[in-house]
Amino acid sequence: MTGPALVLVLAVAVLFAAGIDMLMQRSLIRIVVGFMLLGHGANLLLLLAGGTAGSPPLLGKESERPMADPLPQAMVLTAIVITFGVTAFLLALAYRSRMLLGEDEVRDDVEDRRIHAQRRREARAGGPGEEADPLEEPDRHDTEQEGSAAQDAPRRDGGTGDGA
Repeated sequence: MTGPALVLVLAVAVLFAAGIDMLMQRSLIRIVVGFMLLGHGANLLLLLAGGTAGSPPLLGKESERPMADPLPQAMVLTAIVITFGVTAFLLALAYRSRMLLGEDEVRDDVEDRRIHAQRRREARAGGPGEEADPLEEPDRHDTEQEGSAAQDAPRRDGGTGDGA
């Protein structure tokens, strides 16, 4: 493997690693940036798969050097356009979420919190087949977490949850 190709392989690896790391963040803008980094890494990977650079693939031209394969270049151009469109869509979603919620962080799902608390109670009881002791008090942490999950949940009727 030649020097420039090795540098491109390392660049692809860094772009993929940084993109995946950004996708795992809670901020929507960081998620969009992570998606963009993954797109750039995929474009470089397609160019690497095309082989070594050569003469431009023009019709009617003869060259002593081998011509470059035009297919990976066309695929990269198509991927750039698709990535641009999806990025614009994701930015619009992030903007809309910011305007509606006042923040750009992804919230925990209420149902995920309930499932997690239920699994913890089942694990303490000895598994899903065994019932917990009905006289046993639930952990304070479990009830607080379920209560905060219900408070964080958006209401479908647009209300504030105070009964008014």
